[in-house]
Amino acid sequence: MPTSCENALQRRCQQIVTSPTLSPEQKRHFLALEAENVLPAPALPADARMALEDGVICDMFEGHAPFKPRYVLPDYARFLAQGSEWLELEGAQDLDDALSLLTILYHHVPSVTSMPVYLGQLDTLLQPFVRILTQEEIDIRLKRFWRYLDRTLPDAFMHANIGPEDTPITRAILRADAELKQVSPNLTFIYDPEITPDSLLLNVAQNICECSKPHVANGPINDRIFTKGQYGIVSCYNSLPLAGGGSTLVRLNLKAVAERSQSVEDFFSRTLPYYCQQQIAIINARCEFLYQQSQFFESSFLVKEGLIDPQRFVPMFGIYALAEAVNILCEKAGIVARYGNNDEANKLGYRISTQLADFVENTPVKYGWKNRAMLHAQSGISSDSGTTPGARLPYGEEPDPITHLQTVAPHHAHYQAGISDILTLDQTIKNNPQALVQLCLGAFKVGMREFTANVCGNDLVRVTGYMVRLSDLQKYREEGSRINTTWLGEEAARNTRILERQPRVISHEQQMRFGQ
Repeated sequence: MPTSCENALQRRCQQIVTSPTLSPEQKRHFLALEAENVLPAPALPADARMALEDGVICDMFEGHAPFKPRYVLPDYARFLAQGSEWLELEGAQDLDDALSLLTILYHHVPSVTSMPVYLGQLDTLLQPFVRILTQEEIDIRLKRFWRYLDRTLPDAFMHANIGPEDTPITRAILRADAELKQVSPNLTFIYDPEITPDSLLLNVAQNICECSKPHVANGPINDRIFTKGQYGIVSCYNSLPLAGGGSTLVRLNLKAVAERSQSVEDFFSRTLPYYCQQQIAIINARCEFLYQQSQFFESSFLVKEGLIDPQRFVPMFGIYALAEAVNILCEKAGIVARYGNNDEANKLGYRISTQLADFVENTPVKYGWKNRAMLHAQSGISSDSGTTPGARLPYGEEPDPITHLQTVAPHHAHYQAGISDILTLDQTIKNNPQALVQLCLGAFKVGMREFTANVCGNDLVRVTGYMVRLSDLQKYREEGSRINTTWLGEEAARNTRILERQPRVISHEQQMRFGQ
């Protein structure tokens, strides 16, 4: 006779297969998640298990049996050069070959979403195959490729990188992205002041005005962490080693830690160190299953053909709700101050980031690049309620753009596996994209690693890190969506106040204050 658990599983599966809004492919994905989570989760110490159950730590719903890394960043250049014995493919000879080979390999790159989260540094990968093609011929191919990606891999966490060089491929991708305004792929431009011409950065700013993409990464800062050209920006702005990736992502709810603290000093001396240790225990347990039991690194052709290296995967030590933690600690200390609007509160936030970074840097993990995890300011999930992503300022409380950037910039040095802040700018910025260029350069000047902006009035907007079309959210409940991540955006719109961001105007006086 079926047990109550078996009956519950059957009901969930029945709801999935009879859903009027899910496609057959989406139903198959959700059914697979149900099957995985019937398995027992990796064994944990009692304290770590309790931290998970209490919601102080979140395992990001990666599944009970981590049989694949969360994020995989293959060495696509090696693949294009050598082909693949397992896929029975020869190396690429021209641009058509290269595009065809990439589209084939993408379907064999696993991730937590079941679709690739990293498409490669596309302009660097493809430019050697351009040869005698004209710009028009390149544009036609790249636009076709861009549309193909969105239609066959419809997942907003799929992420491509371009820059810092100015190439015909770079410009073709920017043109395609601005014209098509697709949810996927997401896009990061890697900026380097020694390489990137002013005209290309202006083109990037014009694209942001059109479609809120690309995100801009500070290349020299990432180069110092990973070595130039040996990293990728993936999914919701996770910076990770190339030919490796992220083995797992576990995140700490700093609001919950602050609520369990008696005082500011109790937070720093007792509760924060305690829960950091529990998070390391969870990371170790999940990685041990991946490396020792899943057989992924023993069986995957990606490893056998040198496209990924097990030693270049790193677990991500995530945090979120720093804003709420600071506000709670200020209340406990009798300080009338809020994060983002008061120097004393902001300094308390910087102290939290510093202690977290010191802990991660000085705490070994069982399996990880350089035997360490990497600190990541996690950009939220759709079910979050009453918390702010990463180290961001709370929605609806954002000051003017310059103050906003100057406030969050000191955190960026600590989060080597990625941190993002989203400015929402008034649509008047479309009349002056050069002002957006100056805002980005000013942000990098004060130490920011990442620069991201939404432009009010655009249909395509960034949620926590991924993209959605506002028009898709309006019709999702009745019609569903061909894009796998629309439901996350719809849920986030209800739970996380993402639509309450305040659009800000950039004035000449603000730019002068920013030192530009």
